[in-house]
Formats: sequence, C-alpha cells, structure tokens
Amino acid sequence: MAHRELEEKVQEIANAHRLIQDAVGQYVVGNRDLVDLILIGVLTSGHVLIDGVPGTAKTTISKIIARLIGYKFNRIQGAVDVQPADILGVRIYDAERHEFVLQKGPIFANFVMIDEINRLTPKTQSALIEAMAERQTTIDGFTYPLGDPFFVIATQNSQEFEGTFPLIEAQRDRFNYSTALSHMDSENEIEILRRDQDGRLDWDLYDSRIAQVLPIDEVRSMSRTIQKINASEAILRYIRDVVIASRAHGGVRLGASTRGSLALLRGAKARAAIDGRTYVIPDDVEQMARPVMGHRLILERDADLSRVAVDHVITEILETVEVA
Repeated sequence: MAHRELEEKVQEIANAHRLIQDAVGQYVVGNRDLVDLILIGVLTSGHVLIDGVPGTAKTTISKIIARLIGYKFNRIQGAVDVQPADILGVRIYDAERHEFVLQKGPIFANFVMIDEINRLTPKTQSALIEAMAERQTTIDGFTYPLGDPFFVIATQNSQEFEGTFPLIEAQRDRFNYSTALSHMDSENEIEILRRDQDGRLDWDLYDSRIAQVLPIDEVRSMSRTIQKINASEAILRYIRDVVIASRAHGGVRLGASTRGSLALLRGAKARAAIDGRTYVIPDDVEQMARPVMGHRLILERDADLSRVAVDHVITEILETVEVA
C-alpha cells in the first residue's frame, strides 16, 4: 500500500472514531476511554474485559457501538447455573429431516457481551476459550465457525466474592485488553441528572435514531489498514523490553505472555490510527500498557492484589524502561 493511500485510509479510521464517539456521547455521559478501548478491540479483533461496579453504562455503550458498526449483538448473563450448552448451543434431532441440526446459542453473533463472567463456573468459562481463541466452537464433536467478525466483551466485579469464580489464567489471557471502571465524577454525575430532567435519557427515543455509520466490510478493511501501521524497530524493542520487564519485576509472580506482546503492538497501532497517524509513537505503547497488562500480571503472594497495585507495578515498569 502506497504511503499516500495509507494516510487516506488512516484518516478514514480517525473520522469513524470521531463519529462513533459523538454518537455514543449523545446518550452516554463520560466513558470516552471505554469507547476508545472497545473500538480498538473491534479493529484488532481483540476481546475486552471490564472490571467495575454495576451502573457504569457498560451494556448500553456496547449495544450502541454494535448498532453503529452493524454487528449482530447478543448478551449472556453470567450465573452459576449457566451451562456450556446454554452459551454454545446444542444439536437436536429434527424428526422431519431425520437428522441432527444445530440450535445455535448466543455465542453465534458478531458482538457478544458476557455480563458478570466470573459468575460462570470454571467448566463454562473453559467452554469459551476455543470460541475466543479460534473463532469456532465444537459441539458433540462437530466444529462450527462463529461470526465473522467475532468480538467478545465481558464484565466482572472483582470486589464481589460470593458466588463468583475468578477467571482461570488461560481465560484471562484470551482477553487482549482490560480496564477498570468506577463511579462517575461529580461533574458527569450532575450532567446525567440534567439530561434526565431534559428528557435526553429516553432510551427508546435514542434507540430509534441510531443509524449504522460503518458497513461491516469497511470495519474489516480498517482492520487490515491497522496491520499496515508502521512500528519502527525502536518501537518493537520498546514493546519487548516492557513485556520482559513485567516478567522480571520483583513484585510479579507471572508477567505478560507473548500473546501480551502481540496485543500491545496491535493495540498501539490501533491507538495511532484513531489518532490519525500512520506510525506508532512511544505514547501509544504507554497508553495501551495498562489495558494489555492490567489483567495479565499476577503479583507475588505478599503483594497487594488489587488493580491499584497492578497499575503501580505497570507505572514502575514504564518509568524504568526507556525507548532504545
């Protein structure tokens, strides 16, 4: 791809980013960073894990973005009694056709939201690994492709312990990015009250006005463009050094995997594209370091295991590692 053509395509990505942010912002107050992260996940085919309290507009934002990009949206509510078949589907015998047919589960969509994923049992969590990693699922020995594109966003509240099952390590690593959400600040809180008073929080009215802004084929094209964003040798070494530093840090028992390295590179490229650049800068890597490593680092037993402590470790790593 010629440089001029790449510049034009990257500008299209930046324009689409602004359109989506503006469309979401007509209904949702704040959460611009979350919108960015979901869009980066969509454009890099990287699943997103959100840790946060209820009532932070996670589901609403997800529904809006799915509508804006023309993705079929399905939501799964995590619960201890949800079985793998409830998510994947089941083969049933069709007496008229004299054969088994697939009754598809909610995993068969382009944009799948799993609410409270840590309320699923480890067995059910494990059933998601093949789907998230390979974009396919196996039912009764038969393999079925999933949606194309296929994107998963999952939520959990790590402060709740009763009736929950911490994500197994392999499951966490299948999420390319993560973020932690808290309650609104005071300014955004009062803006929500103003909008409610003015009638601007009427979901049915807003929902009726949501129009698709990107065809799915264009989303696919943008994903291919992001692969062509330039990351110099110095940037590649910087990513390598950040990931290796996460493994060598004294407070870390398990650092970021090679899958984490790839997620950091792809996320940094997408970050550059939505900012309208054809090349990655160190700031792109630094902005994506927390989303990529925040859920991957496992601290030593005597360390504070909270997200705050993990963020502190990542800050130390970024302050220590220099761009070569």
